Amino acid sequence: MIEFGSIINGKQVKSGEWIDIYNPFTKKQVGRVSSIDTKTLDKVLTDTKNTKMTLTRYQRYDILNKIANALEERVDEVSKMITDETGLCLKDTRYEASRVSDVLRFSAMKALDDDSQVFPCDVSKNGKPRRIYTTRVPLGLISCITPFNHPMNQVVHKIAPAIATNNTVVLKPSEKTPLSAYYFAQLALDCGLPPNMLNVINGADVQATAEMMTIHPEITMVSFTGGSKVGKIIASKAGYKKLVLELGGSSALLILEDADIDEAVEVTMSGTFKNSAQRCTAIRRILVHESIADTYAAKLATRVKALKYGDPYNAENDMGTVITEESAMEMEARVQNAIDNGAVLLAGHKRDGALYAPTVLDHVQNAHEVVAKETFGPVAPIIRFTTLDEAIDIANDTPYGLSGGVVSNHWPSIQRVITELDTGTVNVNEAPSYRLEWTPFGGVKDSGLGYKEGVIETMKGYTYVKTYSLPWDIA
Repeated sequence: MIEFGSIINGKQVKSGEWIDIYNPFTKKQVGRVSSIDTKTLDKVLTDTKNTKMTLTRYQRYDILNKIANALEERVDEVSKMITDETGLCLKDTRYEASRVSDVLRFSAMKALDDDSQVFPCDVSKNGKPRRIYTTRVPLGLISCITPFNHPMNQVVHKIAPAIATNNTVVLKPSEKTPLSAYYFAQLALDCGLPPNMLNVINGADVQATAEMMTIHPEITMVSFTGGSKVGKIIASKAGYKKLVLELGGSSALLILEDADIDEAVEVTMSGTFKNSAQRCTAIRRILVHESIADTYAAKLATRVKALKYGDPYNAENDMGTVITEESAMEMEARVQNAIDNGAVLLAGHKRDGALYAPTVLDHVQNAHEVVAKETFGPVAPIIRFTTLDEAIDIANDTPYGLSGGVVSNHWPSIQRVITELDTGTVNVNEAPSYRLEWTPFGGVKDSGLGYKEGVIETMKGYTYVKTYSLPWDIA
């Protein structure tokens, strides 16, 4: 069993109060982390704010690469730990470990970049023989709150850019899957990260802890990834702070009349069932032109029935559990409600504890709860359409606006989808979830405020631009 104390000022602090972590498949305890009270958190936030980082660009680059090297030497250990706390299959958790390494190395690369600009001032009749320069300055204390899915990658997406920009962070990971965050923080310290640059805590009183991580006056910025409901609460309470909110999604994949059906099935498989479909960008609605829907649905059902799911520690399995039995029961109920209201079951819809079979539903309506709400699990609902206008209207008929995709080779139609989908991302002949770790990522509407994450955008967000000017009398 893995045990971590709170990471405070470079040390593990064990308070005597513990949060126990259980594997969703075996239901056995796999670890525990120490918790702190709000009085201690108040001091941690203040002390972290008062710690100023002075690492050179090379030092930041070096530390980030050392962490990446150390993680790559421990892939099996990291993968098993993530499986322990999430119930995700080893195929998925090994992939997550690989993504974490990308985030670290991209952040290291960008830490070396010259992010300044120069503006000549003799370009106007009102100008002077001067030049204006810019430099980027770290914001200070960043409060980071992360969810249970991708428990290490979500964390590192917030932490690595903070290290790269000389910011300090207090992190509160999900109480369901905190082990990865503490493991990463301790490894970072072992690789030379200065004390107080990253502190990791969880609170015995979850609600009070989250509120203090939002409203504390020493916090300059709140970076939150999680549900839209909680994100709106944070936005209402944070006050005069910079906010990045990466929230829920209901990604639509539009499969148009000219689509290659086999390609469409492949895109669907890669975009729906990885990570037990517990990704904010996972395909939640499959919009298929009625002329090809029968063939597509049959081929998709055949592929889904062939997926191996079950024991997440079996390296041959393609899918493990969802995060809790309660979550599996909720999606089971939503699927059954859709069936009761006209949807047709083609595969799956079997539950055993937190294990829910990969499921395909046809003839779903956009009003069915299984798609009207964010069903965070392995369900592939097919919605049929007759015209592109109808498909775009259906795709946009959701409070979410994170990502979407289209399978087609008809350029005018592709252009329309890119232009008219109310989402932060549109991928062509690719799953809505596809990206690299340094490319811009983020949503609109209830999926976020429109700010982007990804290494490059996060590093911009974690800094402000300071300008200064100097005399310059040479043209």
